[in-house]
Amino acid sequence: MVARGLRALRGALRAGRRRFSTRPARAPATDYQDAIRMLNTLQTNASYLEQVKRERGDPQAQLEAMQGFLERSGLKVKDLDRLNIIHVTGTKGKGSACAFTECILRNYGLKTGFYSSPHLVQVRERIRINGQPISKDLFNKYFWLVYNRLEETKDPAHASMPAYFRFLTIMAFHVFLEEKVDLAVVEVGIGGTYDCTNIIRTPVVCGVSSLGIDHTSILGDTMEKIAWQKGGIFKPGVPAFTVAQPERPLEVLRERAQERKCPLYLCPELDDFEEGCQALELGLAGAHQRSNAALALQLARTWLQRHGCQGLGELKEVPPSTELLGGPVPLAPAFRLTDAMIQGLRDTEWLGRTQVLSHGPVTWYLDGAHTTSSIQACVRWFRQAALSQDNPHDGSEVRVLLFNATGDRDTAALLKLLVPCHFDYAVFCPNFTEVSVANNADQQNFNVTLENALTRCLENQRTWTRLLEEKVGQDPWLPSPLRVGGLLQPAPARGSLLLVPPAPRPLNSPALVFPCLAQALRWVAQGRDPQLAAPTASGAHPHPAASSGAVLLREAAAVRVLVTGSLHLVGGALRLLEPALSQ
Repeated sequence: MVARGLRALRGALRAGRRRFSTRPARAPATDYQDAIRMLNTLQTNASYLEQVKRERGDPQAQLEAMQGFLERSGLKVKDLDRLNIIHVTGTKGKGSACAFTECILRNYGLKTGFYSSPHLVQVRERIRINGQPISKDLFNKYFWLVYNRLEETKDPAHASMPAYFRFLTIMAFHVFLEEKVDLAVVEVGIGGTYDCTNIIRTPVVCGVSSLGIDHTSILGDTMEKIAWQKGGIFKPGVPAFTVAQPERPLEVLRERAQERKCPLYLCPELDDFEEGCQALELGLAGAHQRSNAALALQLARTWLQRHGCQGLGELKEVPPSTELLGGPVPLAPAFRLTDAMIQGLRDTEWLGRTQVLSHGPVTWYLDGAHTTSSIQACVRWFRQAALSQDNPHDGSEVRVLLFNATGDRDTAALLKLLVPCHFDYAVFCPNFTEVSVANNADQQNFNVTLENALTRCLENQRTWTRLLEEKVGQDPWLPSPLRVGGLLQPAPARGSLLLVPPAPRPLNSPALVFPCLAQALRWVAQGRDPQLAAPTASGAHPHPAASSGAVLLREAAAVRVLVTGSLHLVGGALRLLEPALSQ
């Protein structure tokens, strides 16, 4: 079935082959684009993961290799001590916890650095100063500084260049040191023990956000194995904080902390900070962000305390009963929040996480959730956010799921959790914004071919159809689906930009596949989003579900679209929906 769908795909794209190419463009570009293209010649994420798998038996060798690259670039490991680093790992929410932490400390008037991954629209988002991505000029300056130094110090016995993520990590250290930040918030890439950021010797404080199952081929297939990896960032005498975790993974974190002589504490709930005062307002939506905010408060306060900052707010006494809740890990006390802390939590922005874009009648809900637990949190947030909107008086609302997943993730498990949202249509497409991304180096990924990505989309479509037929996930706490009339069947038009592989009962399938994000978004918006061109008549697909869906989408009073499953998918959608982010 997938093979037949791919044959249909090839036919659909054949006419556009002269216009589209998946090869890098050779046209002249700006200095920034030249830098990004050169960066892309290094191993990108998929190759880096393979490298980690090969080297994971000897983490010391990995850190020594990273140290070698760092020294060849002109820095020593001890130089990183001047950055006053907050080092954060975790499976879910570590980026959000970092964003909260950075914003709190910026509200104290400190000059902050923030290193995170992945980027959503432009690579320079990964390296931020005072909450903003570094400028194209700064990126260009430091990229070539690091690249040229590594080129000039090639050693025939060793790899001449670090992998993509390692290179950017080294570059971030250069940026933060040269631009003289007061502190750097550093998010771990993958895991902890083997991650190249773990070259950091003496962070000021460490944090571990919620643990879950992800990157199992690298970190292990159990929560305990993953906890062991995350605990690898603990350092002797450096305080560390974690949020509520399942019993066994928390025990593993405690053991790792003991091995490394690291004082580990459990964060109190955000509720404990709100006792006797007004409820805190968070810049990031969703109940799951409360634990990330609680972690950020402890990280920020500890950093400030260790740097002699006064007026941090008195500690609240921990009742004996709550100490027991921490189990093997002592519970840190809550404290009275300062105005800077409250403001920091409120001002935090983190694109692509529980983000809502209202574009006329079309509302886009974007969340880069990609694990089972984060998808569960996403569903809770989407349900609350969508239901809080004013419903059309005539009930003409259409809900659309736009989904993709990458890597070794169990897509069927993720999709099963999304079925209870009662989407009227499910749309699957690769993370490519266009069939060709040759003109935008920030979006290039040489490790995934269009055909491989579409094969996965077609498999996801079949999985979704099967899940609907099995009627799984009909959760009683969700409302019944809101439908808009019956299926309309206009005369089929020519063209096949929309790909639907043959299925036993295609008329009953609400799942559609597109070859790229631009075509998927245009079909969903039907010309009603000012940022997106209307789909052309020649691009309409004769499949009744697509034709009738286009009519419903054009006539509905409200269209609500959840974009999830991959941060890269969300990033591509943001690039098209918010063009200013690409400037």
